[in-house]
Amino acid sequence: MLDTNQENSEDQVNETEKALKVEEAIVDTQQEAENEEEKIVDEVIEKKVAKTPVKNKTAKVEDVAAGDAVKETASEEPEEVVTDAVKEIENKVAEAAEKDAEKNSIPMLAYDSMELELLTEELQKLLKEHPVQQLKANIEAIKNAFNLKFGTLLAEKKAAFLEEGGNSIDFQYSNPVKKAYNELLSEYKTKRTAYYSALDEQLKGNLEKRHNVINELKELINDANPKTMYKVFKGLQTRWREIGPVPRNKYNDTWRNYHHHVERFYDLLHLSNDFRDLDFKHNLEEKLKLITRVEALAEREDVNDAFKELQELHKLWKEDIGPVSKEYREDIWKKFSTASKKIHDRRHEHFRNLRSQYQGIIDKKIAVSVAIEAYDTSSNKKHSDWQKSIKDIEALRQEYFNAGKLPYSKSEAVWQQFKLATKKFNQAKNLFYKGEKNVQQENLDKKNKLIALAESLKDSEDWDTATNTMKKIQADWKKIGHVPRKFSDAIWKKFKAACNHYFERLHNKQGAVNEEQQAFVDEKKAFLEVVKAMENASIESINEAIATWRNLGSLPENVRHLESKFNKQIDTMLESLSLSKSEIAMLKFKNMVNSYKDQEDVYKLDSELLFIRKKLEETNKEIQQLENNLSFFSNATEDNPLVKNVFVKINKYKENLIVWEQKRAYLRKLNY
Repeated sequence: MLDTNQENSEDQVNETEKALKVEEAIVDTQQEAENEEEKIVDEVIEKKVAKTPVKNKTAKVEDVAAGDAVKETASEEPEEVVTDAVKEIENKVAEAAEKDAEKNSIPMLAYDSMELELLTEELQKLLKEHPVQQLKANIEAIKNAFNLKFGTLLAEKKAAFLEEGGNSIDFQYSNPVKKAYNELLSEYKTKRTAYYSALDEQLKGNLEKRHNVINELKELINDANPKTMYKVFKGLQTRWREIGPVPRNKYNDTWRNYHHHVERFYDLLHLSNDFRDLDFKHNLEEKLKLITRVEALAEREDVNDAFKELQELHKLWKEDIGPVSKEYREDIWKKFSTASKKIHDRRHEHFRNLRSQYQGIIDKKIAVSVAIEAYDTSSNKKHSDWQKSIKDIEALRQEYFNAGKLPYSKSEAVWQQFKLATKKFNQAKNLFYKGEKNVQQENLDKKNKLIALAESLKDSEDWDTATNTMKKIQADWKKIGHVPRKFSDAIWKKFKAACNHYFERLHNKQGAVNEEQQAFVDEKKAFLEVVKAMENASIESINEAIATWRNLGSLPENVRHLESKFNKQIDTMLESLSLSKSEIAMLKFKNMVNSYKDQEDVYKLDSELLFIRKKLEETNKEIQQLENNLSFFSNATEDNPLVKNVFVKINKYKENLIVWEQKRAYLRKLNY
């Protein structure tokens, strides 16, 4: 029979090549996604770190009559405190206010672990069950996962197409899941466009509503009945808070305009000091609470998280809490602004630190590209050489990605250098495997000739000549190298079938028991029963029984199980003797291999020798490891329990080593 271990290895080159093609096809997809992310981060950093000087401290207010022009007074935003930091925070609040409806509360699933079909189902479910404005983060995650998985699948299909002899320009692949995914993505884009179009109209409508409230507030101040004006004012406040977001570029100016007239109202509210003072007191308490919360944020470790909450507190300050009495306005605003600026400055420092690390990351990535560029493959002559080189390059590639991320503006040139370096290696690798394919085709021709020869001999009656030829064919088959993968299984099955057919015929012929052999078999069976009946056997009587069994001759193939029964009985008898374990092991071993030799079973003898060599190697390694472990106990005494345990194990392995060496020596003496 043929040994399949050699044949199974023939797929290794093809598997390796296919895996590399797939990896090369998706690496650009991975980097493209990373670059897109880094581009966004870069834009954020550039925007956050850059400071816009404030040239005019006077608030710009729309829809205010000439007589009601708003000035930047010390009462709410004193000029010495209103800094770039506070203006930037307010701009972020305006942006967040416009996007309130887009806040995402949808759970983020493990999309990376989902297959294409499930990703498509999740996309369909999101579009059906949630507002389109809340889907952005989830859909981006689904897109990244889907593109990466589909890119891998596409690369595999293309690699298989090229492997079958196809031309790259002719490759086409369609997938119903991809079609359904594209349709859902198109639906999302359509809904998103419609939503933002409607949102733009809604924002403009809300802006008009806020202007109406401001105008009514102005009229209230100028013309209202003193007895009812406070009640009307509270109604206007409620309406203002219920109006939704406005365009971000109008948010701050609209609020300042409204807030200016609210202060005017309170300043003119003389008829009911109780109402005014009660509001002032409540507003002061609430604003002091906000100041305390902002001061606490300055100690938070996550500066980005702190900044997000700071925006929420600024929104509360502006939208939900009214003015305080004049005597406190400047002081509390100064405290609020100063505390806000600390968080703002910490955040800017965080981004500056990120930028200071970029050069180090760039240097590391360039060093990797240089190492790949200089990598020498000139001595690679065989598949195993390239396997080692591929692992080396993969380690360098991981080093490149582990070096850290860069903003898009800084990463592109570095990435191009890395791509050129890896391209050089891949070209050399692909050239080698292209040559390997030519060699594999030659190997295929050689193996087909052996198959033809084996099939011509499988029914031969010239047993001696055919047997020698079939054995030589099997040996020649093992010496031939790899063949193209698509033919590997088929030719192996044909060759194995022809060889097995012949050797089964041979074994059946050799195993046929005639009348003379049957008498011999009966004699051995009778002697086996005699051996089983032996009690308190000595080593001499056991050896005599073994010699008698051998002298009776070798059993036919189909009754070889009697040999196994005899050996087991001898092993049982040996174990009852007062001998050491090693002596018993050797006696058992000699009995077993002698039976193999009598049967002329070279295969089992070879297998036994290989097994012994493996055990010798493993035992030596264990001894070396344990002796190496002793070096860690250099300061420990021999009485130490751990040291004692190591010495016991070493001695046990050395005893086993002696037995294995004796077995190997005995096998070599057999000269089979």
